[in-house]
Amino acid sequence: MKVLVVGNGGREHALVWKLVQSPRRPQVFCAPGNAGIETLAACVPVNANDLAALKTFAQREGIELTVVGPEAPLALGIVDEFRRAKLKIFGPTKQAARLEASKIFSKAIMAQAHIRTARSQAFDKPADALAYLENHELPVVIKADGLAQGKGVLIALTREEARRAIVDSMEHAIFGEAGKQVLIEEFLEGEELTIMAFTDGRSVAPMLPAQDHKRVGDADTGLNTGGMGAYCPAPLGTPALRAQVTKEILQPIVDAMSRLGSPFQGVLYAGLMVVGGVPYVLEFNARLGDPETQVVLPLLKTDLLDVMEAVVEHRLDQLRVEWHDEHAVCVVMTSAGYPGPYQSGMRITGLDAPFEDAAVVFHAGTAKRNNDIVTAGGRVLGVTGRGGTLAEAQAVAYRTAERIAFTGCHYRRDIAHRALVTR
Repeated sequence: MKVLVVGNGGREHALVWKLVQSPRRPQVFCAPGNAGIETLAACVPVNANDLAALKTFAQREGIELTVVGPEAPLALGIVDEFRRAKLKIFGPTKQAARLEASKIFSKAIMAQAHIRTARSQAFDKPADALAYLENHELPVVIKADGLAQGKGVLIALTREEARRAIVDSMEHAIFGEAGKQVLIEEFLEGEELTIMAFTDGRSVAPMLPAQDHKRVGDADTGLNTGGMGAYCPAPLGTPALRAQVTKEILQPIVDAMSRLGSPFQGVLYAGLMVVGGVPYVLEFNARLGDPETQVVLPLLKTDLLDVMEAVVEHRLDQLRVEWHDEHAVCVVMTSAGYPGPYQSGMRITGLDAPFEDAAVVFHAGTAKRNNDIVTAGGRVLGVTGRGGTLAEAQAVAYRTAERIAFTGCHYRRDIAHRALVTR
């Protein structure tokens, strides 16, 4: 069977890594891939947003299943394009992907489905937004409506900071069209949790709960990033809480999208804030999270290819999705300066040495230069360790990270600290 994975980051490396383990021995391609992915799959030099070229490749190569990693091609309508060409593809349509592509749309659907979320107000005129802000309690959250590569959300501690965020987004267009409309949202105090789920538009199969670390520095200090690491399962996501999230959040939003005529197929990502034991939705994403994928997929016992086919063929309820009774921790190694400006092209050493069986290194921003692997992004590598306990998994990840080096390398030394401190 021929499978195409679309994307070039750590999430896509984890997808390829898991798919090639299938007993069905699929032949896997990745477009465009990276230096780590090309050790497992045939990399195709096609941009993830070039829908026409991806479709042409899939038709020419006889691809039997395409798996979409990032959000941008989903928002552009890659699933619709492939379906029109009678090509099997895993992911939501353009209309269904609005759950991530428009925060205002997402809030409206949550209201219809009676799903708990922070109170918010949407604005398309800067003057109206600024006037509303004057009487809003602080801190306050300012969100660009559209996709802004993870940079469109600001928690403002002062009114001046909030005003600047609104003006930058709506008048200075720092997020382009994505920021022409904004949400002003109440700030929720609690602990974040990610619960993703496979869904075929009717049934929902929740994954293990994960927690990622957004701040660049230890003890959750510094700027927000795309994610400095993650661990799974997060103790906060107890069986009772997971059942509650499935019943009160995941299934209702899937049902609401179906009633709307835009059934959601693929992976639904619920970013939650747990306030006093009660889960509120911060955001929905229309795909697997990064770096959560790098800790969740290593614990998946059921063949991922079987799960994805069951989703595409609307028979997820006929498959039991099982998980290993283990723990996983991912430590993200970044370029100096990330999430701000950074340099690329730094030679990475230590990747060719044999690692522990319980360790795997996922490439996020890497490239080949002659015979060397060099940095090619802000987030460069995701080092995942597995173990019988969270502490064991953490130790494997850090032992492995310590063997890898490149100029300016930075990583947090406390991934999973919240869970380990409370035990």
